[in-house]
Amino acid sequence: MKTERYDLVIVGAGSGGYAAARTARELGATVALVDPGPLGGLCILRGCMPSKTLIATSDLAQDIREAEVLGVHAGDPRIDLSAVMARKREVIQGFTDYRVEALKSFPIYEGSARFESPTRLLVNDGLALEATSFVVGTGSVIAPPALKGLADVGYLDSDAVLDLELLPKSAIVLGGGYVACELGQFLSRVGVKTTMLIRAKHLLSGEDQDVGEALTLYFRNEGIPVETGSLLSHVERRGKNKVVHVIRDGAPREFEAEDIFYALGRVPNVEGLNLEAAGVRYHPITGIEIGSDIRTSARNIFAVGDVTGEFALVHVAIYQGEIAARNAINGTHERADYSLQRTHTIFTDPQIAIVGASEKELRRKNVPYVSGAYLFSDHGKAVSINKTKGFVKMLASPEDGSILGGAIVGAHASDLIHELIVAMYYRANVYDFVRIPHLHPTMAEILTYPAEDIVSQLERGTPAVAAAAV
Repeated sequence: MKTERYDLVIVGAGSGGYAAARTARELGATVALVDPGPLGGLCILRGCMPSKTLIATSDLAQDIREAEVLGVHAGDPRIDLSAVMARKREVIQGFTDYRVEALKSFPIYEGSARFESPTRLLVNDGLALEATSFVVGTGSVIAPPALKGLADVGYLDSDAVLDLELLPKSAIVLGGGYVACELGQFLSRVGVKTTMLIRAKHLLSGEDQDVGEALTLYFRNEGIPVETGSLLSHVERRGKNKVVHVIRDGAPREFEAEDIFYALGRVPNVEGLNLEAAGVRYHPITGIEIGSDIRTSARNIFAVGDVTGEFALVHVAIYQGEIAARNAINGTHERADYSLQRTHTIFTDPQIAIVGASEKELRRKNVPYVSGAYLFSDHGKAVSINKTKGFVKMLASPEDGSILGGAIVGAHASDLIHELIVAMYYRANVYDFVRIPHLHPTMAEILTYPAEDIVSQLERGTPAVAAAAV
């Protein structure tokens, strides 16, 4: 068997793996990557980029439907799905070509990877790669369906939705997370009669209650039923349609549609890696265990990105990949700080963006905080351009006004959140924030209002301090 030797071998050529490879090479190391293909990574091929490309179409269609408010009578838009998907393929091919060209500047072995030991990896059972250190960045895969009958009747997953060539007349969305919400709203806006079934009391159950309840309200107002408190029972076929049976309020109910969009999460992609032989601890649901220095239980093996089950965010995978490479090559113990890295956004309409601590987290940790909020419907620029859904929220310490976190539910939230990220990165407090000049009329100036509210509370000496109940 042929054997090749490197300083660092990276398993998985997605965003985290590529970041690790690039960083290690800059440090003078010999680096190789292993990936089964197709090359490009989840974000480019089946995640961030194709979904946002499609969502741009559905958002524009909705803007056209609502244009009468601005005095523009355009009627109901016609969706040319073949043109939409052709554009998506063209856009993604451009991203893919660029990334693959960068990846192929490294030795890259396309095939399956399996550890034989902490220092030896087999590729396709015909090549052995030996290395001082390894990085595992194999990403995640769609969670297998656990609902009785679902596999038998068939369903759409997120990969299938991103490649639809024919729209179903109706669809039931199983799940209320970010994938379910983004692509469920996309389906509805391109003409699919869409119903969402969730067990929780509101969409995005992991976020603060006001965030999840707001999105749930906007979905319902848009004509997307959100059936909360629905405990999934089983699925069956009825003629050409599919029926989902649930228990709701203690009674059986059923929902029927032409197809089902299964969006109940992803799991770390660890199958076949033989991590046991490498001494790497992992769980098939929660992923590979890592410390703050990105090391696994095998001290020469690191894991980054979705395979760790921590943060399914591209920028976190890149951050972890860079730290892993530096620690691997330099023999250091640089530690990750996720306080701002865990910032995330959800590309629904209205968009949602979160930075820092949530109210849920602060209450759980019994950390006192002061909050301020402001509605887009009270904001001049938002009213002028008819983008009045949502609110902004800021959380601060009652002791010194330091900004602990923030949330934006509203138009351009994914862009507006960066103002809070920068402020928190440079440790600005609410007193600093209200002194920052903001142009008028702009969407960004809406963030000054919750800051002013908090300053007013603190200066009066009677802030409405919230904390966990003891």
